[in-house]
Amino acid sequence: MEEITRDIIERAAGGDMEAFEAIYKAVSGLVFNLALRITNSRPDAEEATQDIFLKIYDNLRYFEFRSSFKTWVYRIAANTAINVYNKNIKERLRRVDFDTVIETTGNSSGIREAAQSSDARKLLSSLLESLTPEHRAAIVLREIEGLSYEEIARALGEKLNTVRTRLKRARQALLELAKKAVQNELR
Repeated sequence: MEEITRDIIERAAGGDMEAFEAIYKAVSGLVFNLALRITNSRPDAEEATQDIFLKIYDNLRYFEFRSSFKTWVYRIAANTAINVYNKNIKERLRRVDFDTVIETTGNSSGIREAAQSSDARKLLSSLLESLTPEHRAAIVLREIEGLSYEEIARALGEKLNTVRTRLKRARQALLELAKKAVQNELR
């Protein structure tokens, strides 16, 4: 994430659209990737990303510089992505991911890219999908984004011990699921 100066944040909070655009450019990749990893659905991640930036825009004037801007954005992004995931769970269970079908059907480069993706990446994605959104958010923030336990607690608005417990349970669940996946492959 690019460094965002206090001046840019203050200008954006005052309604300066160029400053807000600078914020958007600096954090949009981080926000979308986090939303995608939590929701595990491109359409849901896109919806969450829109909601996240609306919340950032609407609440920027309340940012008090007591935490880092990155932590503040993580908190909004993680909570919003979890809410979108929970809101769309019934629809997601019934929906076929048509985007994936369209991308790979009749598009040889899409098929080639899909064939080249590693089995480990597919397994990780499958394992993460099996976790609750809260556990998934904690794992993504810690293991993929590299946040400290304290940063995760601030980002999720949880107590430090809650984060530790979630991470422990998420890791245990991932380990159990990975063992089952390996056993199924050996059969």
